[in-house]
Amino acid sequence: MNGVNSRVRVLAVLAVTAVLSGCSGGSLFGGTAADRTEALERFPPEQIFERAEHDLSRKRHSDAVFYFSEVERLYPYSSWAKRALIMQAFVNHKIGEYQNSRAAAQRFLDFYPTDEDAPYAAYLLALSYYDQIDDVGRDQGLTFEALQSLRAVIERYPDSEYANSAILKFDLAFDHLAGKEMEVGRYYLRRDHFTAAINRFRVVVEDFQTTSHTPEALHRLVESYLSLGLTDEAQTAGAILGHNYRGTDWYEDSYRLLTGRGLEPKLRGNNWLSAIYRQSIKGEWL
Repeated sequence: MNGVNSRVRVLAVLAVTAVLSGCSGGSLFGGTAADRTEALERFPPEQIFERAEHDLSRKRHSDAVFYFSEVERLYPYSSWAKRALIMQAFVNHKIGEYQNSRAAAQRFLDFYPTDEDAPYAAYLLALSYYDQIDDVGRDQGLTFEALQSLRAVIERYPDSEYANSAILKFDLAFDHLAGKEMEVGRYYLRRDHFTAAINRFRVVVEDFQTTSHTPEALHRLVESYLSLGLTDEAQTAGAILGHNYRGTDWYEDSYRLLTGRGLEPKLRGNNWLSAIYRQSIKGEWL
């Protein structure tokens, strides 16, 4: 009996393939929308879904997306529509159609928030932002969206298989934001716009202090403040750098700059850096 059922299943899939590929001169995608709709309406959702899987296995991704979307359109709220929706999100992400992937993932979360695939849908939604921010020069709005979406995965689905990956990507996305501030700060520093540069490096030290960019930001503050003749701030930045990152090349460079002017890395004055020094090193919060 199982053998008979298997043969029937295979024949059904082949029948769908033959009919759909025969529309309008031998190509489904060569026909009109009406041709395609009429052909699809003859078949139950499982057979259209199987055709989508058939195309996906042969890397015909656009065709697969089309059939998955038609399952959702023709049989809304069915279990097949639910499966087709998460597959749309997956395939669209695979081919770099991030906006379409995001839309499908969001629909899944709207319709099936407690489904077992909801963590994966949330993760795909986050990836639709994250995978566009590899270039630090791109729009940082994408990075903020990625952070927000990754945080949702971490907080809503902490026990899911996607939580650890979301945490890692969150840290990397956070680092991207700091990297953008550093990039702009260096731009101003090279052009001797020291105040503008300081404002960017300050953001890194205050808001992104857990990222890999903090040691350089402190060193650039030493450079910038020395250029402006603000030695108290320069010495305090050097002191923070020496306390937290003594083994780095950035500290060695700052130490040479300071000692070359007869100064040393130490807490000096009453400024925003001295407040950070007292908080982070001495534990004085008031």
